[in-house]
Amino acid sequence: MLSLARRRRSVREYNPEPIDLRDVLYAIQVALEAPSGANRQPWIFIVIDDEETKRKLRDECEKWEKKLHESTAIPEWFRSWLKKRGITWRKRFLTDAPILVAVLAYKKAPYARESTWLAIGYLLLALEERGLASLTYTPSNPRAVARMLGVPDDYTLEAIIPVGKPAVEKEKEPRHTVREKVYYNAWGKALPSVLIMPH
Repeated sequence: MLSLARRRRSVREYNPEPIDLRDVLYAIQVALEAPSGANRQPWIFIVIDDEETKRKLRDECEKWEKKLHESTAIPEWFRSWLKKRGITWRKRFLTDAPILVAVLAYKKAPYARESTWLAIGYLLLALEERGLASLTYTPSNPRAVARMLGVPDDYTLEAIIPVGKPAVEKEKEPRHTVREKVYYNAWGKALPSVLIMPH
Protein backbone atom coordinates (compact mmCIF):
# COMPACT_ATOMS: atom_id res chain seq x y z
CA MET A 1 0.00 0.00 0.00
CA LEU A 2 2.83 2.41 0.84
CA SER A 3 4.52 1.75 -2.51
CA LEU A 4 1.22 2.46 -4.32
CA ALA A 5 0.77 5.70 -2.39
CA ARG A 6 4.34 6.78 -3.13
CA ARG A 7 3.94 6.01 -6.83
CA ARG A 8 0.59 7.74 -7.32
CA ARG A 9 0.66 11.30 -8.65
CA SER A 10 -1.82 13.74 -10.15
CA VAL A 11 -1.74 13.68 -13.96
CA ARG A 12 -3.12 16.44 -16.21
CA GLU A 13 -1.96 15.19 -19.63
CA TYR A 14 -3.48 11.96 -20.96
CA ASN A 15 -2.93 9.62 -23.84
CA PRO A 16 -6.38 9.27 -25.46
CA GLU A 17 -5.90 5.55 -26.18
CA PRO A 18 -8.76 3.42 -24.82
CA ILE A 19 -8.44 1.68 -21.47
CA ASP A 20 -10.33 -1.32 -20.11
CA LEU A 21 -13.53 -0.13 -18.45
CA ARG A 22 -13.34 -3.17 -16.17
CA ASP A 23 -10.26 -1.69 -14.50
CA VAL A 24 -12.22 1.47 -13.67
CA LEU A 25 -15.15 -0.56 -12.36
CA TYR A 26 -12.73 -2.57 -10.20
CA ALA A 27 -11.46 0.71 -8.68
CA ILE A 28 -15.03 1.84 -8.02
CA GLN A 29 -15.72 -1.52 -6.36
CA VAL A 30 -12.79 -0.80 -4.03
CA ALA A 31 -14.18 2.70 -3.36
CA LEU A 32 -17.52 1.19 -2.34
CA GLU A 33 -15.73 -0.46 0.60
CA ALA A 34 -14.80 2.89 2.17
CA PRO A 35 -16.19 3.79 5.60
CA SER A 36 -18.97 6.38 5.80
CA GLY A 37 -20.94 8.30 8.41
CA ALA A 38 -23.67 6.04 9.85
CA ASN A 39 -22.83 3.65 6.99
CA ARG A 40 -25.02 5.74 4.69
CA GLN A 41 -22.61 5.27 1.76
CA PRO A 42 -23.66 8.64 0.31
CA TRP A 43 -21.70 8.39 -2.93
CA ILE A 44 -22.77 7.90 -6.53
CA PHE A 45 -20.32 7.40 -9.41
CA ILE A 46 -21.08 8.31 -13.03
CA VAL A 47 -18.70 6.70 -15.53
CA ILE A 48 -18.39 8.75 -18.74
CA ASP A 49 -16.75 7.58 -21.95
CA ASP A 50 -19.05 9.24 -24.50
CA GLU A 51 -16.98 11.76 -26.49
CA GLU A 52 -19.81 14.24 -26.99
CA THR A 53 -20.65 14.25 -23.27
CA LYS A 54 -17.00 14.79 -22.39
CA ARG A 55 -16.79 17.70 -24.86
CA LYS A 56 -19.87 19.36 -23.40
CA LEU A 57 -18.55 18.89 -19.87
CA ARG A 58 -15.24 20.44 -20.86
CA ASP A 59 -16.96 23.43 -22.48
CA GLU A 60 -19.06 24.04 -19.37
CA CYS A 61 -16.13 23.62 -16.98
CA GLU A 62 -13.87 25.90 -19.02
CA LYS A 63 -16.52 28.61 -19.15
CA TRP A 64 -16.51 28.85 -15.34
CA GLU A 65 -12.76 28.25 -14.96
CA LYS A 66 -12.02 31.17 -17.31
CA LYS A 67 -14.16 33.45 -15.14
CA LEU A 68 -12.36 32.26 -12.01
CA HIS A 69 -8.86 32.65 -13.47
CA GLU A 70 -9.67 36.17 -14.68
CA SER A 71 -11.20 37.29 -11.39
CA THR A 72 -9.39 39.11 -8.63
CA ALA A 73 -10.75 36.63 -6.09
CA ILE A 74 -7.80 34.26 -6.53
CA PRO A 75 -5.16 34.92 -3.83
CA GLU A 76 -1.77 35.90 -5.22
CA TRP A 77 0.00 32.87 -3.73
CA PHE A 78 -2.46 30.56 -5.53
CA ARG A 79 -2.17 32.47 -8.80
CA SER A 80 1.64 32.07 -8.59
CA TRP A 81 1.27 28.34 -7.81
CA LEU A 82 -0.97 27.85 -10.86
CA LYS A 83 1.39 29.80 -13.12
CA LYS A 84 4.46 27.89 -11.94
CA ARG A 85 2.78 24.60 -12.87
CA GLY A 86 1.33 25.86 -16.14
CA ILE A 87 -2.25 25.31 -14.95
CA THR A 88 -4.74 27.47 -16.86
CA TRP A 89 -8.51 27.55 -17.29
CA ARG A 90 -8.19 25.11 -20.18
CA LYS A 91 -9.00 21.56 -19.06
CA ARG A 92 -7.84 19.30 -21.89
CA PHE A 93 -7.84 16.29 -19.60
CA LEU A 94 -11.65 16.31 -19.68
CA THR A 95 -11.61 15.32 -23.35
CA ASP A 96 -8.17 13.65 -23.65
CA ALA A 97 -8.67 11.09 -20.88
CA PRO A 98 -10.58 8.08 -22.25
CA ILE A 99 -12.81 7.84 -19.18
CA LEU A 100 -14.12 10.35 -16.64
CA VAL A 101 -15.61 9.40 -13.30
CA ALA A 102 -17.94 11.97 -11.75
CA VAL A 103 -18.24 11.46 -7.99
CA LEU A 104 -21.34 12.76 -6.20
CA ALA A 105 -22.35 13.02 -2.56
CA TYR A 106 -25.88 12.87 -1.15
CA LYS A 107 -26.10 16.15 0.77
CA LYS A 108 -28.60 14.94 3.38
CA ALA A 109 -26.43 12.07 4.63
CA PRO A 110 -24.32 12.65 7.77
CA TYR A 111 -20.72 13.52 6.94
CA ALA A 112 -21.53 13.14 3.25
CA ARG A 113 -18.56 15.10 1.94
CA GLU A 114 -16.02 13.53 4.30
CA SER A 115 -17.32 10.05 3.52
CA THR A 116 -17.28 10.62 -0.24
CA TRP A 117 -13.71 11.87 -0.19
CA LEU A 118 -12.68 8.78 1.76
CA ALA A 119 -14.15 6.74 -1.09
CA ILE A 120 -12.25 8.90 -3.60
CA GLY A 121 -9.01 8.11 -1.76
CA TYR A 122 -9.72 4.39 -2.08
CA LEU A 123 -10.56 4.90 -5.77
CA LEU A 124 -7.29 6.71 -6.55
CA LEU A 125 -5.11 3.99 -5.04
CA ALA A 126 -7.09 1.24 -6.78
CA LEU A 127 -6.63 3.02 -10.13
CA GLU A 128 -2.91 3.25 -9.42
CA GLU A 129 -2.87 -0.47 -8.63
CA ARG A 130 -4.27 -1.09 -12.12
CA GLY A 131 -1.61 1.14 -13.69
CA LEU A 132 -4.00 4.00 -14.43
CA ALA A 133 -3.33 7.69 -13.90
CA SER A 134 -5.87 10.04 -12.32
CA LEU A 135 -6.54 13.56 -11.09
CA THR A 136 -9.06 14.97 -8.63
CA TYR A 137 -10.68 17.95 -10.35
CA THR A 138 -13.54 19.91 -8.81
CA PRO A 139 -15.17 22.34 -11.26
CA SER A 140 -15.49 26.00 -10.30
CA ASN A 141 -19.27 25.69 -10.61
CA PRO A 142 -20.07 22.08 -9.62
CA ARG A 143 -23.84 22.58 -9.69
CA ALA A 144 -23.89 23.78 -13.31
CA VAL A 145 -21.83 20.76 -14.36
CA ALA A 146 -23.97 18.37 -12.31
CA ARG A 147 -27.11 19.65 -14.04
CA MET A 148 -25.60 18.69 -17.39
CA LEU A 149 -25.43 15.10 -16.14
CA GLY A 150 -29.03 15.17 -14.88
CA VAL A 151 -27.96 15.01 -11.22
CA PRO A 152 -30.75 15.76 -8.70
CA ASP A 153 -30.34 18.87 -6.53
CA ASP A 154 -29.85 16.83 -3.35
CA TYR A 155 -26.49 15.59 -4.64
CA THR A 156 -23.29 17.63 -4.94
CA LEU A 157 -20.60 17.03 -7.53
CA GLU A 158 -17.45 16.55 -5.45
CA ALA A 159 -15.01 15.72 -8.24
CA ILE A 160 -14.54 14.68 -11.83
CA ILE A 161 -11.70 12.19 -12.09
CA PRO A 162 -10.06 11.72 -15.49
CA VAL A 163 -8.66 8.21 -15.87
CA GLY A 164 -6.19 6.87 -18.41
CA LYS A 165 -2.54 6.47 -19.32
CA PRO A 166 -0.30 9.51 -18.88
CA ALA A 167 0.83 11.28 -22.07
CA VAL A 168 4.10 12.25 -20.39
CA GLU A 169 5.87 10.95 -17.33
CA LYS A 170 5.44 13.26 -14.37
CA GLU A 171 7.38 13.34 -11.15
CA LYS A 172 5.47 13.19 -7.91
CA GLU A 173 5.24 16.44 -5.96
CA PRO A 174 7.46 16.43 -2.84
CA ARG A 175 5.82 15.04 0.29
CA HIS A 176 6.37 15.89 3.96
CA THR A 177 7.87 13.30 6.26
CA VAL A 178 6.28 11.57 9.25
CA ARG A 179 8.61 13.55 11.52
CA GLU A 180 7.28 16.83 10.05
CA LYS A 181 3.58 15.94 10.19
CA VAL A 182 3.03 13.69 13.22
CA TYR A 183 3.06 14.62 16.90
CA TYR A 184 3.03 12.12 19.76
CA ASN A 185 0.43 12.34 22.56
CA ALA A 186 0.21 16.15 22.39
CA TRP A 187 0.68 19.06 19.99
CA GLY A 188 4.34 19.77 19.30
CA LYS A 189 5.68 16.63 20.98
CA ALA A 190 7.99 14.76 18.61
CA LEU A 191 7.72 11.06 17.90
CA PRO A 192 10.50 8.96 19.44
CA SER A 193 13.10 8.31 16.74
CA VAL A 194 12.80 4.56 17.26
CA LEU A 195 9.23 4.67 15.91
CA ILE A 196 10.05 6.43 12.64
CA MET A 197 10.42 4.16 9.59
CA PRO A 198 13.26 4.88 7.20
CA HIS A 199 11.92 6.79 4.17
